[in-house]
Amino acid sequence: MRDAVRTPIVALTAAAAVLLAAAALSGPAFAQAKQQPAPAKQAPAKQAAPAAPAPAPEAKQVALTEKQIESVLASQKDFDALGDQAPDKPGAKAPPNMLGKLDDVAKKYGFANYAEYAVVQANIDLVLGGFDPKTKTYVGPEAVLKQSLAEIQADKKMPAADKKEALAEINEALKTPPPALEYKGNIDLVGRYYDKLSAMMQDDE
Repeated sequence: MRDAVRTPIVALTAAAAVLLAAAALSGPAFAQAKQQPAPAKQAPAKQAAPAAPAPAPEAKQVALTEKQIESVLASQKDFDALGDQAPDKPGAKAPPNMLGKLDDVAKKYGFANYAEYAVVQANIDLVLGGFDPKTKTYVGPEAVLKQSLAEIQADKKMPAADKKEALAEINEALKTPPPALEYKGNIDLVGRYYDKLSAMMQDDE
Protein backbone atom coordinates (compact mmCIF):
# COMPACT_ATOMS: atom_id res chain seq x y z
CA MET A 1 0.00 0.00 0.00
CA ARG A 2 1.30 3.39 -0.93
CA ASP A 3 1.77 5.80 1.93
CA ALA A 4 -0.23 9.01 1.83
CA VAL A 5 2.96 11.02 2.03
CA ARG A 6 6.09 9.50 0.63
CA THR A 7 9.68 10.31 1.38
CA PRO A 8 12.12 11.20 -1.43
CA ILE A 9 12.60 8.46 -3.97
CA VAL A 10 16.24 7.45 -3.59
CA ALA A 11 16.72 4.42 -1.36
CA LEU A 12 19.47 5.21 1.14
CA THR A 13 21.02 3.67 4.18
CA ALA A 14 20.06 5.06 7.56
CA ALA A 15 23.27 7.05 7.86
CA ALA A 16 22.85 8.73 4.50
CA ALA A 17 19.16 9.39 5.11
CA VAL A 18 19.89 11.18 8.39
CA LEU A 19 22.41 13.45 6.70
CA LEU A 20 20.03 14.26 3.86
CA ALA A 21 17.05 14.87 6.12
CA ALA A 22 19.07 17.29 8.21
CA ALA A 23 20.13 19.18 5.10
CA ALA A 24 16.82 19.18 3.26
CA LEU A 25 14.11 19.57 5.86
CA SER A 26 13.02 22.07 8.48
CA GLY A 27 10.02 22.58 10.78
CA PRO A 28 7.46 20.20 12.42
CA ALA A 29 6.85 16.61 11.38
CA PHE A 30 6.10 16.00 7.67
CA ALA A 31 7.07 12.41 6.97
CA GLN A 32 4.28 10.01 7.92
CA ALA A 33 6.57 7.02 8.33
CA LYS A 34 7.89 6.81 11.88
CA GLN A 35 11.05 4.94 12.83
CA GLN A 36 10.71 2.61 15.77
CA PRO A 37 13.56 2.67 18.32
CA ALA A 38 15.74 -0.42 18.45
CA PRO A 39 14.95 -2.84 21.30
CA ALA A 40 16.91 -1.74 24.35
CA LYS A 41 18.84 -4.07 26.63
CA GLN A 42 17.45 -4.42 30.13
CA ALA A 43 18.81 -1.49 32.10
CA PRO A 44 19.59 -1.31 35.82
CA ALA A 45 16.68 -0.22 37.98
CA LYS A 46 18.09 3.27 38.57
CA GLN A 47 18.81 3.97 34.90
CA ALA A 48 16.28 6.21 33.19
CA ALA A 49 14.44 4.85 30.17
CA PRO A 50 15.74 6.15 26.83
CA ALA A 51 13.86 9.11 25.40
CA ALA A 52 11.58 8.54 22.41
CA PRO A 53 13.07 9.59 19.08
CA ALA A 54 12.21 13.10 17.93
CA PRO A 55 9.66 13.36 15.11
CA ALA A 56 10.99 13.80 11.59
CA PRO A 57 11.20 17.45 10.49
CA GLU A 58 8.75 18.86 7.95
CA ALA A 59 9.82 19.90 4.47
CA LYS A 60 9.02 23.52 3.79
CA GLN A 61 6.27 24.02 1.24
CA VAL A 62 7.19 25.77 -2.00
CA ALA A 63 5.40 26.82 -5.18
CA LEU A 64 6.42 24.19 -7.72
CA THR A 65 7.40 24.99 -11.29
CA GLU A 66 6.97 22.95 -14.45
CA LYS A 67 10.75 22.88 -14.87
CA GLN A 68 11.21 21.38 -11.39
CA ILE A 69 8.74 18.57 -12.06
CA GLU A 70 10.31 17.78 -15.41
CA SER A 71 13.74 17.73 -13.75
CA VAL A 72 12.52 15.34 -11.05
CA LEU A 73 11.17 13.00 -13.71
CA ALA A 74 14.32 13.22 -15.82
CA SER A 75 16.64 12.60 -12.86
CA GLN A 76 15.12 9.35 -11.62
CA LYS A 77 17.30 6.95 -13.61
CA ASP A 78 20.43 8.55 -12.19
CA PHE A 79 19.05 8.62 -8.64
CA ASP A 80 17.87 5.01 -8.94
CA ALA A 81 21.36 3.99 -10.03
CA LEU A 82 22.77 5.53 -6.85
CA GLY A 83 20.06 3.87 -4.79
CA ASP A 84 21.11 0.50 -6.17
CA GLN A 85 24.60 1.11 -4.75
CA ALA A 86 23.29 1.55 -1.21
CA PRO A 87 23.25 -1.68 0.84
CA ASP A 88 19.84 -2.59 2.20
CA LYS A 89 21.07 -4.41 5.29
CA PRO A 90 20.36 -2.70 8.65
CA GLY A 91 23.46 -1.02 10.04
CA ALA A 92 25.37 -1.24 6.75
CA LYS A 93 27.56 1.74 5.91
CA ALA A 94 26.64 4.04 3.06
CA PRO A 95 28.95 4.05 0.03
CA PRO A 96 31.75 6.64 0.27
CA ASN A 97 30.67 10.23 -0.44
CA MET A 98 27.04 9.26 -1.09
CA LEU A 99 25.80 12.74 -0.21
CA GLY A 100 28.30 14.25 -2.63
CA LYS A 101 27.14 11.91 -5.39
CA LEU A 102 23.51 12.82 -4.74
CA ASP A 103 24.41 16.50 -4.89
CA ASP A 104 26.15 15.93 -8.23
CA VAL A 105 23.05 14.28 -9.72
CA ALA A 106 20.79 17.03 -8.39
CA LYS A 107 23.04 19.73 -9.88
CA LYS A 108 23.09 17.90 -13.21
CA TYR A 109 19.33 18.42 -13.43
CA GLY A 110 19.26 22.05 -12.36
CA PHE A 111 18.90 21.85 -8.57
CA ALA A 112 21.28 23.70 -6.27
CA ASN A 113 21.94 20.46 -4.37
CA TYR A 114 20.19 17.30 -3.18
CA ALA A 115 18.56 19.23 -0.33
CA GLU A 116 16.68 21.39 -2.84
CA TYR A 117 15.71 18.32 -4.87
CA ALA A 118 14.40 16.62 -1.70
CA VAL A 119 12.20 19.62 -0.84
CA VAL A 120 10.74 19.67 -4.37
CA GLN A 121 10.16 15.90 -4.25
CA ALA A 122 8.46 16.18 -0.85
CA ASN A 123 6.12 18.87 -2.17
CA ILE A 124 5.23 16.72 -5.18
CA ASP A 125 4.54 13.78 -2.86
CA LEU A 126 2.37 15.95 -0.62
CA VAL A 127 0.13 16.83 -3.57
CA LEU A 128 0.11 13.32 -5.05
CA GLY A 129 -1.12 11.94 -1.75
CA GLY A 130 -4.40 13.79 -2.27
CA PHE A 131 -5.13 12.50 -5.79
CA ASP A 132 -7.77 9.83 -6.33
CA PRO A 133 -5.94 7.26 -8.50
CA LYS A 134 -9.19 6.24 -10.22
CA THR A 135 -10.43 9.66 -11.28
CA LYS A 136 -6.98 11.32 -11.29
CA THR A 137 -8.50 14.33 -9.56
CA TYR A 138 -7.44 15.99 -6.32
CA VAL A 139 -9.79 15.12 -3.46
CA GLY A 140 -7.41 15.54 -0.51
CA PRO A 141 -5.35 12.97 1.41
CA GLU A 142 -8.08 12.25 3.99
CA ALA A 143 -10.57 11.30 1.27
CA VAL A 144 -7.99 9.08 -0.42
CA LEU A 145 -7.25 7.29 2.85
CA LYS A 146 -10.93 6.79 3.65
CA GLN A 147 -11.51 5.41 0.16
CA SER A 148 -8.64 2.97 0.62
CA LEU A 149 -10.03 2.01 4.01
CA ALA A 150 -13.43 1.16 2.51
CA GLU A 151 -11.87 -0.82 -0.34
CA ILE A 152 -9.74 -2.93 2.01
CA GLN A 153 -12.67 -3.56 4.35
CA ALA A 154 -14.73 -4.78 1.37
CA ASP A 155 -11.94 -7.00 0.01
CA LYS A 156 -12.97 -10.62 0.61
CA LYS A 157 -9.82 -12.14 -0.88
CA MET A 158 -7.21 -10.31 1.18
CA PRO A 159 -5.63 -12.49 3.90
CA ALA A 160 -6.89 -11.56 7.36
CA ALA A 161 -3.44 -10.72 8.71
CA ASP A 162 -2.64 -8.46 5.76
CA LYS A 163 -6.02 -6.77 6.03
CA LYS A 164 -5.56 -6.11 9.74
CA GLU A 165 -2.12 -4.59 9.16
CA ALA A 166 -3.31 -2.45 6.23
CA LEU A 167 -6.31 -1.14 8.15
CA ALA A 168 -4.13 -0.31 11.14
CA GLU A 169 -1.73 1.64 8.93
CA ILE A 170 -4.53 3.65 7.33
CA ASN A 171 -6.21 4.41 10.66
CA GLU A 172 -2.88 5.56 12.05
CA ALA A 173 -2.32 7.78 9.00
CA LEU A 174 -5.77 9.32 9.50
CA LYS A 175 -4.72 10.34 13.03
CA THR A 176 -1.71 12.26 11.70
CA PRO A 177 -2.82 13.96 8.47
CA PRO A 178 -0.28 15.84 6.34
CA PRO A 179 -0.24 19.64 6.51
CA ALA A 180 -2.68 21.65 4.42
CA LEU A 181 -1.40 22.76 1.04
CA GLU A 182 -0.07 26.30 1.11
CA TYR A 183 0.24 26.58 -2.66
CA LYS A 184 -2.99 25.51 -4.36
CA GLY A 185 -1.43 26.07 -7.79
CA ASN A 186 0.68 22.96 -7.18
CA ILE A 187 -2.46 20.83 -7.60
CA ASP A 188 -3.03 21.77 -11.24
CA LEU A 189 0.68 21.51 -12.01
CA VAL A 190 1.09 18.05 -10.50
CA GLY A 191 -2.20 17.01 -12.09
CA ARG A 192 -0.77 17.72 -15.54
CA TYR A 193 2.04 15.28 -14.85
CA TYR A 194 0.00 12.84 -12.76
CA ASP A 195 0.43 9.80 -15.02
CA LYS A 196 4.20 10.20 -15.31
CA LEU A 197 4.69 10.96 -11.61
CA SER A 198 2.46 8.09 -10.53
CA ALA A 199 4.29 5.67 -12.83
CA MET A 200 7.62 6.90 -11.43
CA MET A 201 6.47 6.23 -7.87
CA GLN A 202 5.22 2.76 -8.72
CA ASP A 203 8.50 1.88 -10.43
CA ASP A 204 10.38 2.99 -7.34
CA GLU A 205 8.21 0.85 -5.05
